[in-house]
Amino acid sequence: MVNVFFDMDYTILGMDGSLRPGTIEVFGELVSRGHDVYVWSGMGVRWDEVRRAGLEPFIKGVYRKPLDDFAAGLETCGVPVVPDFVIDDYPQIVAFFGGVCIKEYLSRHQEDTEMYAVLEQIDAHHAAAADASPAEG
Repeated sequence: MVNVFFDMDYTILGMDGSLRPGTIEVFGELVSRGHDVYVWSGMGVRWDEVRRAGLEPFIKGVYRKPLDDFAAGLETCGVPVVPDFVIDDYPQIVAFFGGVCIKEYLSRHQEDTEMYAVLEQIDAHHAAAADASPAEG
């Protein structure tokens, strides 16, 4: 199981408020594989946008995202788990926790397939983590 954290603005939502193509499918697939999906934003807790986008059934929690001092920021922002994999358009937080820096999504008028690649990247991360874990027994 992987704690997967998605940024809100320009990652899953465009400037025009549209949902990035593939988001619902990818969130559903992640949950069906046993992963926990979270959304966070530097603008605060954004449950209203999550609900409007139809993402609530997939989401384990919505939090304010730390913008600096990421380790201490988790506690400050009330995030109860450590992210295993972050999908964000902000490279610094991805570099800190691990994950993928995704191309900005701006509007429904742009062609975009970035979200579909996220599944493969999380699978690779999960497999590598499992290989690195000592065998039980």
